[in-house]
Amino acid sequence: MHNAAFDALGLNWRYLAFEVDPKQLRVAIEGARAMGLAGLNLTVPHKLLAVDMVDVLDTSAKIWGAVNTIRFEGRTAESGWLPLRELVQTSPVEIRTHGFNTDADGLANALREDLKFEPRGKKVLLLGAGGAGRTAALKLAAEHVAELFLVNRTFAKAKEIETEIRKQFPTVYVTVGYPKTAVDLVVNATSLGLRPDDPSPLDEKQFALKQTRAVYDMIYKPAKTRLLIAAQDAGCKTANGIGMLVHQGAKAFELWTGKPAPVAVMRRAVEGSVYGI
Repeated sequence: MHNAAFDALGLNWRYLAFEVDPKQLRVAIEGARAMGLAGLNLTVPHKLLAVDMVDVLDTSAKIWGAVNTIRFEGRTAESGWLPLRELVQTSPVEIRTHGFNTDADGLANALREDLKFEPRGKKVLLLGAGGAGRTAALKLAAEHVAELFLVNRTFAKAKEIETEIRKQFPTVYVTVGYPKTAVDLVVNATSLGLRPDDPSPLDEKQFALKQTRAVYDMIYKPAKTRLLIAAQDAGCKTANGIGMLVHQGAKAFELWTGKPAPVAVMRRAVEGSVYGI
């Protein structure tokens, strides 16, 4: 996705993937700083850990409580803090890490684009209370959903998010547990579905898919998880996480490069990888 975007704009940049043990995350970030990288993306399970590892938190990271994008910035004796792309010809006297969250807006954009779903006034069941789940819950509350039901394997983590939403968004009805009535949308923010033998993240003994009109699964590979297949069989409108991936990536691209992201190019690249086209 990013390499296709770099090529489309004629940028001599490259995006590389590295698997980093959570215990080594701080060391990895410092290594990237020392090498002068323009930025980083972080995924599960690093998004929550990174909040306490960056020098500066953007408002987005403070609000949503997770960091999925880091931009390295430098300053010289003559300048304030600037993205490293602007200091190619100069050696900065200091480099800092600036943490952002592009996931929240990516989710909202994807729901509107892929499901034609407008959150305001709707009822949503959210599965998962990790980094992605927390961000999704807070973003949905900020988008003025009427009711939000949180389900997570660890009850305490979901309860923490419920408490936070009650404080920040008192007009939103939020509770931990499955709803007793129908909802407008089910969102999977867990990692269940990444592997072929994963069970569905939804306990259909407690909530039947026929009780919702739409299902959004943040997982994008495989393109059809067990949850999405079951949702389609139940007559639900469905979408996987490709849209969210592209929109959060486009925002990160712009933070690093300072250029408008070629979103269509990025989406084609992702779809080519996921669907093999």
